[in-house]
Amino acid sequence: MDVFDTLPWAWPLAAGLVGLQIGSFINLLVWRLPQMMQHQWQREFALAHQQQDPALPVFNLAMPRSHCTTCHTPLRVRDLVPVLSYLWLKGRCGFCEAKVSWRYPLVETVVALLWAACAWYAGMSATALAWALCATVLIALALIDADTMLLPDSLTLPLMWGGMLCASLGWIQLSLEQSVWGAALGYGLLWSVQAVFGWFTGKQGMGEGDFKLLAALGAWLGWTALPTLVLLASVSGVVFAIYKRLKGRMKAGEPLPFGPHLVLGAGLFKVFLPLNMLGI
Repeated sequence: MDVFDTLPWAWPLAAGLVGLQIGSFINLLVWRLPQMMQHQWQREFALAHQQQDPALPVFNLAMPRSHCTTCHTPLRVRDLVPVLSYLWLKGRCGFCEAKVSWRYPLVETVVALLWAACAWYAGMSATALAWALCATVLIALALIDADTMLLPDSLTLPLMWGGMLCASLGWIQLSLEQSVWGAALGYGLLWSVQAVFGWFTGKQGMGEGDFKLLAALGAWLGWTALPTLVLLASVSGVVFAIYKRLKGRMKAGEPLPFGPHLVLGAGLFKVFLPLNMLGI
């Protein structure tokens, strides 16, 4: 019998420590992935218009090394310890003393807590890992959409297929049929809303990324969750828009990213639904 059998908090603690590292990677992903997409679009535009391929520097999740976004100095290992580095450096760069956003340690902490919670409810299991990864990808999507109004296919589509795969393997308490219909109806629901809105107004109310995100959520939560999920997201979006208008931070007609509200709605649905219904 090892420590994980005798101490009930051992698995959640271990999962939380892993979550800290994953959260640090999510901060990197949220910052770099949109720029990687922009580089790719520039190359595709140049190719489509028979222009010279722009000489863009190598930029991906590995290159260049992690660096300060103000002075561009490469960070040391001691500058990259999740949460602790932020506290040691008092929220500033160790080289130029520029302020570091509080969002970095917050994301690391939230992801760590989510991984710990999944391990607490499901122990060392594929179910815990599946839901921890799902929640992590959703956080990344919400942050990217909030920052850039983008919902990358490289995250939404694997999330959708991952939900159906987990359902087929029995890792989440959802039948494959429910998962497939959840994905199909999730996409179709927002596509229909957008089609009607566009027909009446001649404008685009939301992007295809929102369709794919709701399809992914349907694959994980099932088609029966969709009405409640969309209602929660819509109410959240309206409340947030009213708040920003009252604060003078949003103009009439200004687009609002819907992805964060879909993610929030999914979180609320997941928390308030009896956990054993979803296998946790």
